[in-house]
Amino acid sequence: MEAVENGTTMAEVVFPNDTNPIGIVHGGRIIQLMDIACAICAQMHSGKIAVTAGIDQVSFKQPAKLGDILTIKAHITRTFITSMEIYAEVWAMRLPDLIPFLSNEAYFTFVVLDEHAKPTAVLPMKPKTVTEKKQYREALNRRNKRLA
Repeated sequence: MEAVENGTTMAEVVFPNDTNPIGIVHGGRIIQLMDIACAICAQMHSGKIAVTAGIDQVSFKQPAKLGDILTIKAHITRTFITSMEIYAEVWAMRLPDLIPFLSNEAYFTFVVLDEHAKPTAVLPMKPKTVTEKKQYREALNRRNKRLA
């Protein structure tokens, strides 16, 4: 696992217990790995426990299979009062060529908790790059749709 500013990257290998009878990774396992990466990202940013409040726009692009090497990347797109939106993507590489391909992506919402398990203020994050600024703006639209 590697921490990056506003983000986390972790790696996994797909084992038989992660797959269905034809060797494709279970969707639930992929979401579990994404959720773990997002939780680490949220907790590293806040310095507090953060819990999953929601997952939306899950896209299963291309299946990962038995033996693939997965790289799960998560980064904060925007913080709100007590929550944050985190974008997660799963890249897979298959032996022998090891050419990465996007397998899955989703947006997660995490809420930061205090020592009494009550929502607490989230540290703000400031987007820096053009891509971060675009995701930051779009995060507010996604949030408004979730709350509607």
